[in-house]
Amino acid sequence: MSRLLFCCTLGSCVMTIFAPRLVAAEKDEPQAAEAARALIADYEKRIRPIEVEVNRRWWDANVTGSDDAYQRKQDAENRLDDALADRDRFQRLKTCDTAAIDGPLIARQVRLLYLQALPKQVEPGLLKQIVSRANAIEMRFNVFRAKVDDTEMTDSEVRRILHESADTRQRKAVWEASKRVGRDVGQDLRTLVELRNKSARELGFADFYSMQFELNEQKADDVLALFDELDRLTRRPFEEAKHDIDRRLAERFDVGVDELRPWHYHDPFFQEPPAVYKTSLDAAYTGVDIPALCRKFYRGIGLPIDDVLAHSDLYEKPGKSPHAFCTDIDREGDVRVLANIVPNEYWTGTMLHELGHSVYSSQYIPRSLPFAVRTDAHILNTEGLAMMFERFSKSAAWLEAMGVKVDDPAAFSATGRLLRRNKLLIFSRWCQVMLRFEKELYRDPAQDLNGLWWSLVEEYQSVKRPEGRDEPDYASKIHIVAAPCYYHNYMLGELFACQLHQAIARELFPDQEPQTLIYVDRPQVGAFLKEKVFAFGRTLPWNELTRRATGEELNPRAFVADLSGGAGD
Repeated sequence: MSRLLFCCTLGSCVMTIFAPRLVAAEKDEPQAAEAARALIADYEKRIRPIEVEVNRRWWDANVTGSDDAYQRKQDAENRLDDALADRDRFQRLKTCDTAAIDGPLIARQVRLLYLQALPKQVEPGLLKQIVSRANAIEMRFNVFRAKVDDTEMTDSEVRRILHESADTRQRKAVWEASKRVGRDVGQDLRTLVELRNKSARELGFADFYSMQFELNEQKADDVLALFDELDRLTRRPFEEAKHDIDRRLAERFDVGVDELRPWHYHDPFFQEPPAVYKTSLDAAYTGVDIPALCRKFYRGIGLPIDDVLAHSDLYEKPGKSPHAFCTDIDREGDVRVLANIVPNEYWTGTMLHELGHSVYSSQYIPRSLPFAVRTDAHILNTEGLAMMFERFSKSAAWLEAMGVKVDDPAAFSATGRLLRRNKLLIFSRWCQVMLRFEKELYRDPAQDLNGLWWSLVEEYQSVKRPEGRDEPDYASKIHIVAAPCYYHNYMLGELFACQLHQAIARELFPDQEPQTLIYVDRPQVGAFLKEKVFAFGRTLPWNELTRRATGEELNPRAFVADLSGGAGD
């Protein structure tokens, strides 16, 4: 977890953000450019080292889960907040941001530094409360383990039971146990939301939700309009797919379709497709060295990740975060992945995903770029790139080309195509829940959030709420705490993934159908990404980068085309 609408709307969104520079007095440019260069130099000398320290402390806290590590993380975050909160520095950034600077690279750095400092222009004690509360909740997530009958389970064990068990009572007990972290942090999360809203309102925003979109160079209304359109495009095919899934699940558990509940869906949030088909994709991964498989794949496309794997922490241990992420520590090549690998298809896809983030980082973004722009164009672009690589774990053709034996490639391929399509549909519907819940959460955190959560789950995922349950199940999703108002970028990233894959197929392999294209031993793919994506870092707004990389601004056409086909076979 490492970070609009269609072309014309998004174009105007970007122009709205950058318009002040276009009307500033030309006579101010030389002084503004000089002031901007001084601000950039000060940032690299004084603030950059603190950012690197925050990243190191953040890594240590997630790997160990210790109280001391979290305290060091919090202390570093407070030092960074103090530096960014400097009112005099902010006023100088604001002046430069609205001036006409003859130098797009300088202007872009100033814009990013301004957006970074803007949310820190509130009362210092409030910032410290927010950091302290968020760290305390994150730590409880990292040390939490579901417990049933005095037996603790890792996140992977929870997933295994929900994937394999035919015992509805066991499934329900494990699902409920996995949600108890929500009860542990629910009230503290409400308080954190109120503190975040207070900080946003001090800065003139309606709430924290609205502020986050502005800071990420997006418009909340445009994103919501796009999600309304995706709802229209996916509702019927999702209902058809889910009808088939429900029929198969009901047969397996010997219940009526109307008796299916959340614990029947193989994933605690129904954000992944249930494994309801006869062929198991996991069987092909038994005994596979997943890091070695990923190393071989990325080397074959001309993007070696040996250094990343050497710096990473890849297997389960007590206190460690049970999730997965990639982080760029210093934008000088120290890129790391945290994972909890077990040999199955899920973790292969996850590692392809996280290592996809790693190549879109200081591993391959030119070191010649200034530090402020030596990172991905936007969170949706790096998520999209990661998702593009993730798809291959469901491809028999990819596995066999990688030297992994698949007992029945035709059956694996058929199942993989269905799971890929179901994944697109199911994930799209899950993202609807997250976007709309967080919008309402920050609009009114005092409302019945439990009722709101399950109403959205029923509306967009067609999963029935458990009778009589009144628990803060929404609070068991760590992104709501640790990556607030972020989740919509996963869906926008999926659109970018489909669009980028089609562009690669069109430009590099015009004689091959995109649905059949795998990247094994295709170094031209890495060369394409270096030229069309990585080279720009964050020098361009995200939709301009999307246009240059794919030939058009972000839109759902490639995503819709993927719904009617497969990927990799």
